[in-house]
Amino acid sequence: MRWTSLLRIYLTRSFKPFVFEGTHENTLDFEKLDDLGLYVHIPFCRSLCSFCPYCKVVHNKPQADAYKIALLKEIDLVCKGMSGKKQATSLYFGGGTPAMMLDDLKDIIAKLKQYFVLTGGIGVELHPSDITEGNLQKLREAGVTMLSIGIQSFQEDCLRKIGRRNDSFVEKIRLVRSSGFDVVDVDLIFAIPGQTDEILANDIHTAFASGATQVSTYPFIDFTFADNAYKPMSEEVKREMLEHLTDYCHANGIERTSVWTFAQRQTEKYSSVTRDAFLGFGVSATTLLKDIFKINTFSIPEYIKRIEGDALPTSLTLHFTKRQRAVYYLFWSAYAMRIDADRFEELIGTPLNRMFGLELFLATKLGYLKKTGRVYELTDKAAYLYHDVEQAYTTAYIDKMWHISRLQPFPEKIILK
Repeated sequence: MRWTSLLRIYLTRSFKPFVFEGTHENTLDFEKLDDLGLYVHIPFCRSLCSFCPYCKVVHNKPQADAYKIALLKEIDLVCKGMSGKKQATSLYFGGGTPAMMLDDLKDIIAKLKQYFVLTGGIGVELHPSDITEGNLQKLREAGVTMLSIGIQSFQEDCLRKIGRRNDSFVEKIRLVRSSGFDVVDVDLIFAIPGQTDEILANDIHTAFASGATQVSTYPFIDFTFADNAYKPMSEEVKREMLEHLTDYCHANGIERTSVWTFAQRQTEKYSSVTRDAFLGFGVSATTLLKDIFKINTFSIPEYIKRIEGDALPTSLTLHFTKRQRAVYYLFWSAYAMRIDADRFEELIGTPLNRMFGLELFLATKLGYLKKTGRVYELTDKAAYLYHDVEQAYTTAYIDKMWHISRLQPFPEKIILK
């Protein structure tokens, strides 16, 4: 039995695996939830990068036009029963390459604003090739306040090995920064074959020197369905590189804001995943509510067909047990390096210490957690352990689920043990 399975059994106090059923409902219970985020998936790209595991296809305007119509209708289907406008803390557009539907973003945002009052910023992932003065102006006019730029590396050999090329990255980051966006996040990949600690440190320095307010670093993962010409370096090297880049950031006054994210102090943060609850719209988008986690189909034609039939495009649904939901909350709170006991009790309905008191006590004694009032903060030592757990989790769970979802629009069931 894998150690990830043993950890799941221990934390959930159950041998029951995570079971995703191929069932769906046409109503979602989200109106009473606090800290609700919104996510919209745009699956179109100019060309496909082999290292990227997310749901994506080459842009095709007729299909994109049909997708927009379905996306707007999905929002209506999800929200039509609302008693009034609800606050949403954030809105993020991911992909794919959202700029492939740049002229449609304003309409999508306007549709969401029919149902929600956005209390936080609007973030969009951006490919460097789409950074122009005209496009940035359109994004500002649509209300976008945060951009995440997929640079991956500034070093030519690293870019070549993941099928990318340098497209005046420094100048484009400077252009974004000078255009008045509140957050400029730069995505970097580490553990690319041949990459050294010095190369990675130089990439981080270049990103911040060019105007980034935040750098998100991600380990190179070779998903089973990817077609990477080069394979990532070993898990041991990944861990060592993370330790070295963390030391570099600490030495240069850069704040660690999550396990893989580092930001300038006193700046807003770009994070689309650390939400207690969120609604996802579009193909492959996920939704997290109080006791369910659901995934939309990965097939654009089937997504459109389902919505044309006035049904939500849900592919799979996980109905949490109470402890499973608690573990999910702890997993993503730990990623953000901060576990709030009060928020845990509000969401789960049981005090954190009653459910995981022994684990918290031992983690604190062993130097993985520091307790301040009602908040447990992860130390760097804990972050490295989390990194190892997340890598194993991705291999054991996410890789399997996404692989099946890419092949089957509506699987009957997926069991993650």
